[in-house]
Amino acid sequence: MPGPTRGVLFVHSAPRALCPHVEWAATSVLGTRPVIDWTDQPAAPGALRTEISWSGPAGTGARLTSALRGWDHLRYEVTEEATTTTDGSRWSHTPDLGIFHAQTDRVGNVVVPEDRIRAALVHAADPDRLAQALDLALGQAWDDELEPFRYAGAGAPVRWLHRVG
Repeated sequence: MPGPTRGVLFVHSAPRALCPHVEWAATSVLGTRPVIDWTDQPAAPGALRTEISWSGPAGTGARLTSALRGWDHLRYEVTEEATTTTDGSRWSHTPDLGIFHAQTDRVGNVVVPEDRIRAALVHAADPDRLAQALDLALGQAWDDELEPFRYAGAGAPVRWLHRVG
């Protein structure tokens, strides 16, 4: 069984009608009903946003992402911290781009695998194509699309979590 880890589900924007479905999906994956505080998303009038901190076995982030897959009107990210035996991960979803997955290091930086770098270097003679290949490997298009929604949530309530034991 994979070791324990933790992460966060950031729902950057969801139509009000989809919020109960997001709650149900999170509850079904986490095995317990998380406390969810929905707030207005200023970057998308009429949409709501929330952050759900979670803990569970490694792989929980992938299961959360899969549970939310197919709801095209959602913008969300799921993070999962690395364990002693697994890499960290970040999944980003936008309605236009779909899902992007990246491995992350212990502080949340995207780790680009060797094969992606080698594939990008094929375009070394053309700086624009090289930049495009590296941007794709880093998920830049997802960051560009989600950044206004992340920023708009900067004033959202913060729930402090304390590690016990």
